[in-house]
Amino acid sequence: MKKETQCVHSGGFQDRITRGINTPIFTSSAYEYLDRENCPYPRYFNTPNLDAVVRKACALEGAEDGVLFSSGMAAMSTSILAFAGSGDHVVMMDELYGGTHAFATDEFDRLGISYSFAATNSDAICDAATENTRVIIIESPTNPFLGIIDIREVGRFARARGITTVIDNTFATPVNQNPLEFGIDVVVHSGTKYLGGHSDLCCGLVVTSAERAARVRTLARHLGGSLDAMACYLLERSLKTLALRVERQSENAFQTAMALEKHPAVTRVNYPGLPDFAGHDLAKAQMKAYGGMLSFEVGNGEPDPSAFLRRLRMIKPALSLGGIETTICCPAVTSHAKISAEERRRIGITDSLMRLSVGIEHPDDIMADLDQALTSR
Repeated sequence: MKKETQCVHSGGFQDRITRGINTPIFTSSAYEYLDRENCPYPRYFNTPNLDAVVRKACALEGAEDGVLFSSGMAAMSTSILAFAGSGDHVVMMDELYGGTHAFATDEFDRLGISYSFAATNSDAICDAATENTRVIIIESPTNPFLGIIDIREVGRFARARGITTVIDNTFATPVNQNPLEFGIDVVVHSGTKYLGGHSDLCCGLVVTSAERAARVRTLARHLGGSLDAMACYLLERSLKTLALRVERQSENAFQTAMALEKHPAVTRVNYPGLPDFAGHDLAKAQMKAYGGMLSFEVGNGEPDPSAFLRRLRMIKPALSLGGIETTICCPAVTSHAKISAEERRRIGITDSLMRLSVGIEHPDDIMADLDQALTSR
């Protein structure tokens, strides 16, 4: 089935009693265990509502199995710790999501895990690996610069050396990119973003092989972090419209990026769909569309970038991303606030950098709001 059809029909739970077409919400935290194997229990990540979402997500990503979590960071941290421990080395990209970056710098030393950060290209990532490297963590497109790396090359390098690769595929979504096809081992999503899509859920997802999923699930049972039945139901419902939403958001982001690139108050636009973007050709080869995220630098002598945000009327300055409404944030004080100022400067995250999550509104209205906020003082 095509992606649009998989979103609607894959996974789910067939209710043989009422024959309803939607998955029922199974609110039980206690299930009878006699005469059955693998009795459901919420903390074991095996309830009917959890399974319904995982099956749909696996169909979209081309995975054998997966684990659904209560947050994206629970999904990412559990995936890392399932494959790296004391004495091991982990390679990460400079431009990883700030929460993942902070998890490494705050916790890895205490856990006896050594680590290295590498530039956003496959050569630098592969060169950073050592004989003790057990995990490589990448992201493409990256947050917040939308950097693109050669996913296939990283996967090929790591598999030849028995290194587990983990990719944060949140920005791309399963609609626009499927890293397992390029040799990546573990795909992680912050489901809070595009998978949920309506700015009302907090969840995370891991999809991979059956063997690796079992390893992730075993650690997850010790750490907790499972999702309740109602949230699972809402997530499954949201996934049914994922392809439609992402298609519209990708189209809107492309039009917005082109308009911002010509705006006199903008000094730089980062979007993989722009022909002169550094990673455009690679993104074109790896992605089906370029996604709904972009970032740009506010220039034109703006003394206080936050003043620009306050002048917006329709677009909301807000945390998170991927919802149907267009939102914006300054990464220096939001997604990457936990990174030191020195590290932000090294990576290039300035106070004037804005990250725009483009929604499903009409693109003319999105750009009109940006234009009036950029030009009025």
